[in-house]
Amino acid sequence: MQEEIVNRVALSKLIVIDLEDYYPVGQRILFDLSEWLHEGFVLREKEFRERIKTHDWEKYTDAFVAITCSSDAIVPTWAFTLVSLSMAPYAKVVISGNLIDLESSLYKDIINKIDIEPYKNKPIILKGCSNKPVPLNAYLGLANKLQPLVKSIMYGEACSAVPLYKKKN
Repeated sequence: MQEEIVNRVALSKLIVIDLEDYYPVGQRILFDLSEWLHEGFVLREKEFRERIKTHDWEKYTDAFVAITCSSDAIVPTWAFTLVSLSMAPYAKVVISGNLIDLESSLYKDIINKIDIEPYKNKPIILKGCSNKPVPLNAYLGLANKLQPLVKSIMYGEACSAVPLYKKKN
């Protein structure tokens, strides 16, 4: 007679948090200011302001936008700010930086809003291996938020989690 196979993972009290579940849906756009600079390096204020006036800002409707400058140009802060102000009525979020910075900013806001009280004194697994671009900063931010409250924090999958933290008794 064969012994019944018991799924101990399914019976455990482990709580798996998948940051991919919090991924905000929407188009990501990298807006490169260098394309608006003369030869990619020189900001000519009159021409720049004319581009601001004539640009189709509606194409950023409900998008998440990161404003960057891919050239080595020295771009004044006001130029980034002017683009951001022009885009803000349409876009969901506008930040300065690259797409990784954008995802980190989005997840920082999300993690700040997560109610962690239900996880008090519970063993937690931060699920790894996502199909969406969950930034490293999201894992760090959530782990740091959870640490004072939870029993333990692991990373990975329930069958092969890496222990990260265990509360001392």
